Amino acid sequence: MAAAATSAATTIPKPSAHLSSSSRSSISISRFTLPLSLNPQKTIPHRSLHISNAVSKPTTPAPSSSFSSSSSTSTTTRQESPPRFSPDEARKGADILVEALERQGVTDVFAYPGGASMEIHQALTRSPIIRNVLPRHEQGGVFAAEGYARASGKPGVCIATSGPGATNLVSGLADALLDSVPIVAITGQVPRRMIGTDAFQETPIVEVSRSITKHNYLVLDVDDIPRIVSEAFFLATSGRPGPVLIDVPKDIQQQLAVPNWNTPIKLPGYMSRLPKVPNDSHLEQIVRLIFESKKPVLYVGGGCLNSSEELRKFVELTGIPVASTLMGLGAFPVGHELSLQMLGMHGTVYANYSVDKSDLLLAFGVRFDDRVTGKLEAFASRAKIVHIDIDSAEIGKNKQPHVSVCADVNFALQGMNKILESRNAKSKLDFRAWREELNEQKSKYPLKYKTFGHAIPPQYAIQVLDELTNGNAIISTGVGQHQMWAAQFYKYKRPRQWLTSGGLGAMGFGLPAAVGAAVANPGAVVVDIDGDGSFIMNVQELATIRVENLPIKIMLLNNQHLGMVMQWEDRFYKANRAHTYLGDPSRESEIFPNMLKFAEACGIPAARVTRKEDLRMAIQNMLDTPGPYLLDVIVPHQEHVLPMIPSGGLLKM
Repeated sequence: MAAAATSAATTIPKPSAHLSSSSRSSISISRFTLPLSLNPQKTIPHRSLHISNAVSKPTTPAPSSSFSSSSSTSTTTRQESPPRFSPDEARKGADILVEALERQGVTDVFAYPGGASMEIHQALTRSPIIRNVLPRHEQGGVFAAEGYARASGKPGVCIATSGPGATNLVSGLADALLDSVPIVAITGQVPRRMIGTDAFQETPIVEVSRSITKHNYLVLDVDDIPRIVSEAFFLATSGRPGPVLIDVPKDIQQQLAVPNWNTPIKLPGYMSRLPKVPNDSHLEQIVRLIFESKKPVLYVGGGCLNSSEELRKFVELTGIPVASTLMGLGAFPVGHELSLQMLGMHGTVYANYSVDKSDLLLAFGVRFDDRVTGKLEAFASRAKIVHIDIDSAEIGKNKQPHVSVCADVNFALQGMNKILESRNAKSKLDFRAWREELNEQKSKYPLKYKTFGHAIPPQYAIQVLDELTNGNAIISTGVGQHQMWAAQFYKYKRPRQWLTSGGLGAMGFGLPAAVGAAVANPGAVVVDIDGDGSFIMNVQELATIRVENLPIKIMLLNNQHLGMVMQWEDRFYKANRAHTYLGDPSRESEIFPNMLKFAEACGIPAARVTRKEDLRMAIQNMLDTPGPYLLDVIVPHQEHVLPMIPSGGLLKM
């Protein structure tokens, strides 16, 4: 039985296979199916396996490659695992799979067992390298894998069983695709002979996930596991990163085989489409536009997270102010004098003003999302637009640029910085008048908020957290008002500090993402700034946090409502409440549910604060308490996220 999916130009070694695959639109894929009748499995001598439930883990994590929006030179660091088997000794497919993960540098996975994935979990107990952080729901597992990848730069790995286990990964896969996060999701599947029979816990997860993964595989030959795993990690981390799914039938997991670790990856079609190093003439053209402009502005997104050093150098050489997307926060320090903070629907007035008045918009690693542009025709209508992105499908998709370069932003910035240095740009470029104009806007329209007597403004809570952590914490969020306030009022200093569900807007993301971040960064301060609506969607992950003793701090901004939906009700539906109140209508004076009881049930210290004058001490106590902690911050529901440009609207000054 031959393997699963590869690119169109890929050589299929055993054409008598059932091929299932999917890919991003930029890569064409061939598909064919043949009957499910299977050839007899190879006869391999059985080897007895010793299974231990307690395996000591190394204190030093194994090395692993960090992902980047990279060019075709991207490679994955491999690590040789300790020899559990002699080279020519047969072992189960599940053991081959786990060893393949080890060889990719994987040290942590987020896996929830079930009938079709039991063999993988048994193999994990035999690994002296890989630690499984057991989530309490598969969605928690995939969001944790995302948090791990976003915070560390390494691909996150999650594992689930077939059927409902696999379908519980769907939101996380879609989220990773939209936000370009490299994860490898592995699912158990019913035995090959039962595929298509509506067997117990059978879902065609390859077909279900086809449009929300960068690529996926159905493994139909145990000998293909080493190659497929290598390809999956390469695909997830190269080019524009994204999620890759590997579906492994149970009989493949149980089949004995001798792995060939030297099988090369076979992705010629994909490799030919990876962006090359940018052409110097194109970069010269961009530099010429910079020298000709009077009011340039940088519009940077998630594609710049791996280019922070070169981006800072570019800004130092040019003096061009920087506006960031939600996904790009931290690529350039928010507290820098040239930072305009976030632009878009809930961006700063001065960031949106800069784009509206600019004569040159340098759009690096962005996709002109609707929450940034508003009415497309009016967005940067006075400016020449330069668009640099690693994904050719994004260039011209929403907004047609005047100059475009399909390349890794890091390589493009390196090239432009060399040109700028050779032309002594730092002394020749002078945008002081433009910066003064923007500084005037900063003075006139700063981010501000209302006060409510002794009540705690949610923005103030985030400001205090920023002060007490010196802007160094890793912040995860759910989705809603608290997410936007965390984007506005925490001063991110570096990339991978800010973990949020941007494109999909998946509530319930914050808590499990914090789990992944804490696993990837054991010494870091990790804070989940969450809302009561988002928090309760994956509240079961408190159990994981406690059992793993992860020092995650949860600052819950509790307004008893679905705050962002309520805000839209106030502004566009005459404040008619349509199921956005999350408390108990029969006891409106009480806080419901009592979040402290959830923490207590999991043995996590918790406290509630209701008065502004008590907040600073409460947050300091949260930060000083060893291990996990939940702080329930009661905030008024009347507060709105401002500024706000309505969807499809225009900036009005």
